[in-house]
Amino acid sequence: MRFVPKRAYFEPQALEFRLGKKIYNKLLDLSVPIEFTGSHNRVTGIPGKTQQQAFIEAKRTLVVGVRRGTQFSACKPSAHYQLPLNTSCPGMCEYCYLATSLGKKPYLRVYVNNEQILERADEYIAERAPDVTIFEGAATSDPIPTEYLTGVLQQAIEFFAERTLGRFRFVTKYTDVDSLLTVRHNGRTRFRFSLNAPTVIRKYEHLTPTAAERVAAAVKVAAAGYPLGFIIAPIFQFEGWEEEYNWLFQSLNGQLPQTARRDITFEFISHRFTKRAKSQILDLFPQTTLPMDEEARRFKYGQFGYGKYLYQENTIATLKEYMFAQAKEYFPEAKVDYFV
Repeated sequence: MRFVPKRAYFEPQALEFRLGKKIYNKLLDLSVPIEFTGSHNRVTGIPGKTQQQAFIEAKRTLVVGVRRGTQFSACKPSAHYQLPLNTSCPGMCEYCYLATSLGKKPYLRVYVNNEQILERADEYIAERAPDVTIFEGAATSDPIPTEYLTGVLQQAIEFFAERTLGRFRFVTKYTDVDSLLTVRHNGRTRFRFSLNAPTVIRKYEHLTPTAAERVAAAVKVAAAGYPLGFIIAPIFQFEGWEEEYNWLFQSLNGQLPQTARRDITFEFISHRFTKRAKSQILDLFPQTTLPMDEEARRFKYGQFGYGKYLYQENTIATLKEYMFAQAKEYFPEAKVDYFV
């Protein structure tokens, strides 16, 4: 189901850009109420008397602004830099790591000065030449739900199609991919899908397509010649987990064309959480069944100076061995980028 915002806020300067005017007119055609805000970083007026209500309403809110910073954040381990096209998404995944970084009202945000952002990407590419520079377009967002309004993914894909030393990658849980199937990409954009066991999607990934629907979208993207990637995350150990994750690999194996198998990547991320994230999750989803028993987990400090609760080492080893074996059995030519 296509995301249509319940309300939208514009920075006045956004209407000075062609893309800003385009989004504004599309929202008018969709009868979306539009207001103005002084800054896309501080939006007031989103309703919600409780934290849960504010969260839900923010997920139905689109903010359109101008990105003013010139620096791109690093994006390890999947890329060199983030490509800042947009922020947040309409999904309500209970475990989402963005719940702690986007605040209590994680509204969707898009930028209209895409040409300036891509010009800055060119500078980063030049700085690292002759090495190839990889940009991640979904580090803090899922860019697909708003693509029909903005077209920024298409613009970025076409941009990187012309850069011999630039590569683009993004990941999505969503299936509204048809507008990107005929875009000229020259094999320089890796189109990735976030997948999980059907039980995990049903219980924790609210307002997102099913696993079968995502696999079907991946088949379309493969037919369009894009290099493919799959992130299976977060991986949970639950009753019947092997059968469900095996079903996922079997579904991909049964439907992906042979031509797509020469260049597939897998990224595996086991479930983890921070103390702050746990508190936020319990506020938003008080009835959650996410496995967040700190006593059952192993505590480890991460690269950003705060600690995470991971599965015990023997569980991690079991999950890793299983996922690597599945990838090798069904996609022996694929590359596993990492397991964390």
